[in-house]
Amino acid sequence: MPFKRSLFISIAAALILSGCASISPPPAPPATQNVHLQHLAKLANIQAFALKGRLGVITQQQGFSGGIDWNHAQLNDNIAVFSPLGSKIADIIKTPNGVTLTSQDGHSIKANDAESLTEMTMGFRLPLTGLSDWALGRPSKHKIDAQTWDEQGRLTTLKQEGWEMRFENYAENQGTFLPGKIILRNEKVNLKLLVEKWSGL
Repeated sequence: MPFKRSLFISIAAALILSGCASISPPPAPPATQNVHLQHLAKLANIQAFALKGRLGVITQQQGFSGGIDWNHAQLNDNIAVFSPLGSKIADIIKTPNGVTLTSQDGHSIKANDAESLTEMTMGFRLPLTGLSDWALGRPSKHKIDAQTWDEQGRLTTLKQEGWEMRFENYAENQGTFLPGKIILRNEKVNLKLLVEKWSGL
């Protein structure tokens, strides 16, 4: 029995986690580059995390808003997606062997990777491999097309893998500054993640 389209919009948003205005960033002042590299070095030490927050996603067809509970490790992700009223919509488990999405009524769908899952359910691929990096306010390992950072070395805008991103509301968490608001946009999807709590760093 197929899932409702709106369910998969929420799931794709959960797996990605990041809306954004068009980015035309000036080059970062050289004086802040060392500070930026120092900040990235701190972020590089984070291999696992947990976050609770709220997300909103808009596609060309419809939109979704709700809650998210995401536990990330180096090889695994466990994501719970909630409705705006707080009831759980679905669980997503990502392992090296693939991705499984299970709704609360017990229906499930599997794919080799998260990109394939979103392509099957939504008709286009989302670059979910960068999710765990972008959520922390750092670039993924892929080519960076453009980026800017503030005087404290924290990433403020990023253009990478066909997405334009903005990072806001930084706050200190266990000695490291992490974004509280992440906005990501491409031609088909706008997504906003508001992080209410970081843990497990």
